[in-house]
Amino acid sequence: MSTARPGTSGSGPAAGTAASLATPPSSLELRRREERTRRARRSTLTALVSTLAFAVLLWVGVTSAPGWPRVQAAFLDPQVAASSLPGILRGLWLNVRVLAVAAVLTLVLGMLVAVVRTLRGPVWLPLRLLATGYVDLFRGVPLIVLLYIVGFGVPALRFTDGRISSVVLGTTAIVLTYSAYVSEVFRAGIETVHPSQRLGARSLGLSYAQSMRLVVLPQAVRRVMPPLLNDFVAMQKDVGLISLLGAVDAVRAAQIAQLDGFNFTPYVVVALLFVLLSVPTARLADWVSIRATRREQAGAVL
Repeated sequence: MSTARPGTSGSGPAAGTAASLATPPSSLELRRREERTRRARRSTLTALVSTLAFAVLLWVGVTSAPGWPRVQAAFLDPQVAASSLPGILRGLWLNVRVLAVAAVLTLVLGMLVAVVRTLRGPVWLPLRLLATGYVDLFRGVPLIVLLYIVGFGVPALRFTDGRISSVVLGTTAIVLTYSAYVSEVFRAGIETVHPSQRLGARSLGLSYAQSMRLVVLPQAVRRVMPPLLNDFVAMQKDVGLISLLGAVDAVRAAQIAQLDGFNFTPYVVVALLFVLLSVPTARLADWVSIRATRREQAGAVL
C-alpha cells in the first residue's frame, strides 16, 4: 500500500490553496470590472474631446484677430526658423553644459551649507551665522542683478592677468543663487528625520559625520527629491540668462539671428527648444512626487 506525500494529494492543504486561488471571479465582480473599464474609457474620451475643442477655439480666436497675418510673418516664419536653427542649437549645447556643471556644483554647495546650518553646539555658531547670512543674501538678490555684479565686478578685481570667461562668471552667479535655495531644501529634509535616527546611530558607535552620511542624509535626500527636481527645472530656464554677459548661448544666438533679419521667429524657436528641454524633467518631478505621496500613504519608509 502506497502512502501519499504531504501536499501532493488532491485533498492536501496545498491543493486546497491552489483551488481557492484558481476560483474565477464572481459575476458581480466581473460587472464591476466592466463598469470601471467603461468609466475609464469615457473619462479619457471626454478629456480628449474637451482638449481638442479648447485647442480649436484658441486657434480660431488667435487666427481671426486683425493683426494675425502680421504676427505670423514676424514670429512664425518657417524659412527664418530653419536658417536660425543651427546656430541656436550650437548655443543650446552651451546651455546644456552650463546646466550640467551648475547643477553638480549647486548640489554640493547647497548640501554643505545645509549641513553647516544644522550643526549643534555653541562652537559652531560662527559657521552657522555665516551660512545663514549666505542664504539670506543670495536668496534676496535677484539673479539678473547678481549676474551683472559678478560678471562686471569680479573681473574688475583683476584676480588674474587674463580675461575671465563670461560663461564661468555666469555659471558662478547661477550656482551662488540656486545653492542658497537648494540648501534650504536640504535643511528641511534633514530636519524631517526624527532625532531618534541620529541618536540610534550614535548609540551604535557611529560618529556625528558617519551618522549624517549613512543615516540622516540618505533619508533626507529621498524626501526632498521632488522639490529638488523643481529647482532643477527652474535652473534649466535661468541658464539662458548668461547671454546677458555676452556668452553666445541659445538666447544670444536667437538675438543675433533676429538682428540679421529683423524677425522674431528665432525667439520662438529658442522658446520651444527650452520647453522641450524642461518638459521631461518636469514630468519626472511629477512622477517622483506622486510616487513619494503613494509611499507615504501606504505607510512605507522613505
